[in-house]
Amino acid sequence: MKQNLIISCPATSRSGYGDHSRDLIRGLIGMKKFNITIKDQVWGDCPQDALTTADKDIYDLIVPGPLQSQPDIWIQISVPSEFQNVGKYNIGITAGIETTLCSQPFIAGMNRMDLVILPSTFSKEVFTNTKFDRLDQNKVKIDELTTTTKMEVLFEGLDLEVYNKTSDIPVTIAKTMDDIKESFCFLVCGHWVHGNFGHDRKDIGSTIKTFIDAFKQKSKQNRPALVLKTSSATFSITDREQILEKIRQIKAASDSTTFPKIYLLHGDLTDDEMNGLYNHTKIKAMVSFTHGEGFGRPLLEFSVTGKPVIVSGWSGHMDFMKEYGILLNGELKQLDKSSVVKDMLIPEAAWYFVDQTQAIATIRDVEKNYKKYLEKTRKQTQYVKENWTLEKMNTDFEKILDDNLPTPQREEFSIPTLEEIQTYE
Repeated sequence: MKQNLIISCPATSRSGYGDHSRDLIRGLIGMKKFNITIKDQVWGDCPQDALTTADKDIYDLIVPGPLQSQPDIWIQISVPSEFQNVGKYNIGITAGIETTLCSQPFIAGMNRMDLVILPSTFSKEVFTNTKFDRLDQNKVKIDELTTTTKMEVLFEGLDLEVYNKTSDIPVTIAKTMDDIKESFCFLVCGHWVHGNFGHDRKDIGSTIKTFIDAFKQKSKQNRPALVLKTSSATFSITDREQILEKIRQIKAASDSTTFPKIYLLHGDLTDDEMNGLYNHTKIKAMVSFTHGEGFGRPLLEFSVTGKPVIVSGWSGHMDFMKEYGILLNGELKQLDKSSVVKDMLIPEAAWYFVDQTQAIATIRDVEKNYKKYLEKTRKQTQYVKENWTLEKMNTDFEKILDDNLPTPQREEFSIPTLEEIQTYE
């Protein structure tokens, strides 16, 4: 007997949450155990045009309007503060947290669910370890607010039909990279969002400054370049000009008069184009000074190429990067007030800041001794294929559901006793 399952998520959104939602939806479809309905949700300012004609399997399950009845299973993919217990059994799925503490609204949302699925051991540990004192009106401690809901870890699997090691580069990417003269490029990929210099979550500002400091003294003809695939949230001309202005300000603050080249890729790329960018021969390594990740999806996407990933040595991506990643030392520091987001990134929390001196030395050494690093990191291609695929994620997802969902109860239906009816001719 199939149970009725409603999944509330940003199914049509062009966002990380949207990508993960579509992967999970297809995993549920493949299980063939549920009657599935999708309630599509808005995700920030992200466009809701991710579905194409190839996504009919998802599109046909989207039902607008209010719920007509209570589902047996309610799955909600969102930030925990938005979780609602709508079904007979309720599952929350979230990217989790990027700092050392989660907010009280996050804990309250977690506790409204019967099960919460998180993408990394890091996220689970943060929710497990965060505790707040609950006080009465006289400020006397009554008890503690903690996450009491059961939590399971399910990584975000890589679709090897989309992201893989290849020499087949889309024409659009090939033409774009032809305009870059340098043959050795570092790639930075991620949104450049709010926060003063050095305090945006991906720490893109500091990454640019560190790159300049690392190679400003190198002869012009031998300098590597930095390819910056970023935006603030939209792909508008205004957003692009704001990003360029930030880069100009970082250069203006430098004591150098000459700079390594920094190329901005601003705009929407398809999955195929992103994979082509990752695999292009001029892209030699990915760099991320991220302050914190719930999982770190682009890091996994890039790592399947076997090229070096230079990354902060802390938070969610450590699940898959600790084996072959080039990890940067650093320290935990309290969030700057410019990084705080109400009920999400709280001022009491801390996140990771890389050691700039080590970062400069590491980036220089990767460029100087590239073959040495490639010998180590090329092994990560097979490591990813064996351990972090979409197929394995779906297998683990099904097991989590089998282990936790209540057994469907068949309603008893008694057939009334029939009496013989006399017939007459």
